[in-house]
Amino acid sequence: MCYLTPEWPAPANVCAISTCRGLAGLNPGDLPTGLAGFNLAQHVQDYPERVEQHRLQLQQDLGLERQPFWLNQTHSTELLSLPAKAGLYDCDGSFTQTKNWPCVVMSADCLPVLLCNTTGTQVAAIHAGWQGLANGILSKAVAQFSDPAQIVVWIGPAIGPDAFEVGPDVLQAFGVDPSRSCKEFIPIKAKPNKWLGNLYALAYKELAGLGVTNVFGGKYCTLSAPDRFYSHRRDPTSGRMASLIWMV
Repeated sequence: MCYLTPEWPAPANVCAISTCRGLAGLNPGDLPTGLAGFNLAQHVQDYPERVEQHRLQLQQDLGLERQPFWLNQTHSTELLSLPAKAGLYDCDGSFTQTKNWPCVVMSADCLPVLLCNTTGTQVAAIHAGWQGLANGILSKAVAQFSDPAQIVVWIGPAIGPDAFEVGPDVLQAFGVDPSRSCKEFIPIKAKPNKWLGNLYALAYKELAGLGVTNVFGGKYCTLSAPDRFYSHRRDPTSGRMASLIWMV
């Protein structure tokens, strides 16, 4: 099974990982091909018992004392403070100051954003699609920490800037004038009213504006690497990967 380990200067007691699709574990033939591999989402058309097996394998592989606290992600800006009572919360991120409480988000094109402070006393995991970014989920996440200058961020696999085609509604959500050029949205010459959006650049820009400059990652493209990553835009039947962060 393939896991990505962030390359970032996190404190020694902070652990973080992002899962890959891992096509070696193929799905039964009666499931859509978009679910082949190590799907961790219960809300897609996968067998619940198969997903639970994957989640247990994840826990065992990482040596976690407890299961990650899975969320019902809705492209909101709601964040959950952990520990919390058992349940499925409508949130797109979680944060904690408690050891051995893994924060987790799932993704299949959107940005998984992992945060910690330099003292290793707080961590957070954020699911940031373009809606969440436009509505300020990163600002809300940073506000949970006492000092933005002491935050370290890693951005996991997401749809890349050469693959994320968007319309004027997305530019409008970010307050971008379509008639003006900017590095976050590049016009597609052959397609009027279409742009290539750069989620990574949008995140880096917002984090810098919030005083967070220790930002790493942002070098993958989920859509263009089908053997390695799930992509909802490439395949609407797609499974989901997970990005986790916790303290020991």
